[in-house]
Amino acid sequence: MLMWGMLCLQLAELREVIEAEMRTQLRRQAAAHTDHVRDVLKVQEQELRAEAEQELSSKLLEQETRYRQLTQEQLDDFTLDMNAAYARLKGVEEAIDSHVEAEEEARKAHQLWLSVEALTYTLKTASAESPSMPLEDAAEAVRASCVENDFALALASALPEESLKRGVFSEASLRARFNSLRSLVRRVALIDESHNTLYQYLLSYVQAALLFEKQQEVPPTQLRSEDLDPFKLLSYASYCLEHGDLELAAKLVNQLRGEARRVVEDWLIEARLTLETRQVISLLSAYANAVGLGTTQAP
Repeated sequence: MLMWGMLCLQLAELREVIEAEMRTQLRRQAAAHTDHVRDVLKVQEQELRAEAEQELSSKLLEQETRYRQLTQEQLDDFTLDMNAAYARLKGVEEAIDSHVEAEEEARKAHQLWLSVEALTYTLKTASAESPSMPLEDAAEAVRASCVENDFALALASALPEESLKRGVFSEASLRARFNSLRSLVRRVALIDESHNTLYQYLLSYVQAALLFEKQQEVPPTQLRSEDLDPFKLLSYASYCLEHGDLELAAKLVNQLRGEARRVVEDWLIEARLTLETRQVISLLSAYANAVGLGTTQAP
């Protein structure tokens, strides 16, 4: 009986040990399952985020394409309006009875043309390293020559304040400045707005050193998601700059994100300033030429 009791006691103790071990194993399995579920959810979150970012990029590209189309339509409408205005101006000219009044109109048109040519010349005074002369004096001459012409006056008043007080950089200067920035942009191409750790900087520098992309590459007519790679964008922009398309180059550089975008931000500001100033002056020149032709008297 004594041995039987001891055996039962040992069996009870052994059961308690086994049960404790089973509870420990169950807790471990539950913890492992929880970790596995957390990892799966994290992977799904990353996949959903990547899909959302890709969809956002696609929508942005679609909006940019629509904006281009609308801009082209507006430019076409403007051209049609200019042609219609020119036709009306010719009709008015034929109805003018006073030769003195016709000469006065021609003189004003010629003065406007001269002042716009002076403004255009000032724009060309930019050197390789410094901006052009300030456009304020030349713009004031244009405004003085068209005080009675609301359209030309509005165009002359649309010149950016920075170009009036400081001047703008030439396309050659912007191209040289971009080329000097390109190596730095390559080194920080992998650094986005949130991943700015020392390891991320090192990884970006290493990739820039190991990757040998084309110095220049013809940009596609429509950007796809794979074309938004920063190294490809730099190649596309370099090609555009070398072929005189500053506007498209600026649009491509504008697609850069993160630290790379921060590096080129000042260049983008200067490029936009140059493009905006050139566009206003180009419209003024076209208008001055149209007015000049409209007031030219037939022999």
